[in-house]
Amino acid sequence: MLIRIRDESAPAPSEITPESVYRDRRRFMGQAAGLLTMGLGAALPGCGQAGEQTAGKAGHGLGAKLKSVKPGPYGTEEPKTPFDDVTSYNNFYELGLDKADPARLAHRLPTDPWSVEISGAVEKPGTYALEDILKPHALEERVYRLRCVEAWSMVVPWIGFPLGDLLRRFNPTSAAKYVHFTTLYDPDNLPGQKRSLSSIEYPYVEGLRIDEAMNPLAILAVGLYGDAMPKQNGAPIRLIVPWKYGFKSIKSIVRIHLAETMPRTTWNKSAPHEYGFYANVNPEVSHPRWSQARERRLPSTLWSPNYIPTRKFNGYGEQVASLYSGMNLRKFF
Repeated sequence: MLIRIRDESAPAPSEITPESVYRDRRRFMGQAAGLLTMGLGAALPGCGQAGEQTAGKAGHGLGAKLKSVKPGPYGTEEPKTPFDDVTSYNNFYELGLDKADPARLAHRLPTDPWSVEISGAVEKPGTYALEDILKPHALEERVYRLRCVEAWSMVVPWIGFPLGDLLRRFNPTSAAKYVHFTTLYDPDNLPGQKRSLSSIEYPYVEGLRIDEAMNPLAILAVGLYGDAMPKQNGAPIRLIVPWKYGFKSIKSIVRIHLAETMPRTTWNKSAPHEYGFYANVNPEVSHPRWSQARERRLPSTLWSPNYIPTRKFNGYGEQVASLYSGMNLRKFF
């Protein structure tokens, strides 16, 4: 018997946007949205959204797996962000600094074949083809809130499986205190990696404590809205950590390394006074340049903004607050 654990409450089938509707919707984020974010792109970390679905998706036999996707144990009654917004409002600096760049250039991201290196404090290290990474895992849909450090947010129906289930397959040793993740480095195909950017060092690196990585909410995602992950959204496999700001949810993963030491993550290394290692959503801790007390839920326009209060841990405190018991979350932000 499947016991369904609900965060607030699971989405009813009637709440899921039909495929025929969401694929034909007009874009909500036009030039007005671009005006709202102009000037921010060059100074802010990516938050996990990106350009056109038509720019391409990963293959790897995912089609067959996606046919058997089941509802996952976490959901929300909040309306899902329309498909066009999820796949067209983006920071993906490997493909350029402008929010329109990923839509235009995502076809350049090479995803097939794809492999992931598992290394460090594990008993079964190696480089594994994506097919072998995915084979033992049943895919499920998780409808999660996504909160960007830039103070906008979405609700996305991701498809994936628990990160902890993958890590357990490779038998982490007692030295595994942290999990390091690395994005593909391919300057020949990813034009953003060729630029001389004083604030960004490639390849992109992110990390979690091992107990965070093992939390049931953390997943590796290979799709969204019932289909394989679009390249511009981080195909073929990416991390989703819904209680943290979106830049923690690293895209296009090629390496998972377990270690005793905390990784030097990309944005924490570039601007440690602005982007902490933990990056937990916290309305009580402002970014040095703006408040985090509220967020702009997409779709939203310059003339019709959709502001809502930000919730601590993005509303997932019941599942994750115990991970930080006794910690000063202003100091360890």
